[in-house]
Amino acid sequence: MRDSKSKIASAKQQLSALGEISSRSQFGGYSLSVQSVVFALVSEGELYLRACEEVRPYIIEHNMKPLLFTKRGIPVELEYYRVDEPLWQKPEELIALSQKCLQGAARERATQNKIRRLKDLPNLSLKLEVQLRRAGISTVEMLKEQGAKRCWLKLYAMNRNLGVNILYALHGAIQGLHYEALPVAIKEELRVWYNETMRYQTQNKPRKT
Repeated sequence: MRDSKSKIASAKQQLSALGEISSRSQFGGYSLSVQSVVFALVSEGELYLRACEEVRPYIIEHNMKPLLFTKRGIPVELEYYRVDEPLWQKPEELIALSQKCLQGAARERATQNKIRRLKDLPNLSLKLEVQLRRAGISTVEMLKEQGAKRCWLKLYAMNRNLGVNILYALHGAIQGLHYEALPVAIKEELRVWYNETMRYQTQNKPRKT
């Protein structure tokens, strides 16, 4: 924690050109934001920048390492990438890259704020929106608050033929991603949960008399 606090202080000083930087606990570490727009995370004394389309070529070219978050024993790659020592020693390059991450995060939030209906989210058709409404999930906020798994269970209670792809679709919608673009580790964690849930449903299915 001490290393993270030190890194936060250094990042605020190094990136002061972005504006007033605030920090708060998130994902077991700390988020960094400007005017409530999160553009970076600090975890275990390392700074990670939030990815966006403009910086993805840089991430690939410089082989930046993703932040791993362990969920139920499975490592999940987050869309945040580590600032290594060579980049840290290039303040102008780091500021320029961070500025792009901040701008990308701001655009993403603005886009999300424009979304008013469930069908406007990635993966969600009008038919699925109707099903979600019947399950008591009528707004984007409710979908995000309840999460993909709980929403899937509510849909499954009405349709026993529901498959794992709907779970992927719901999680992707919440993340603002097409379900095929979900990281492999996240899809694996969802698949494991789905299989466990289906196994439980089968074992506890009422027997016909």
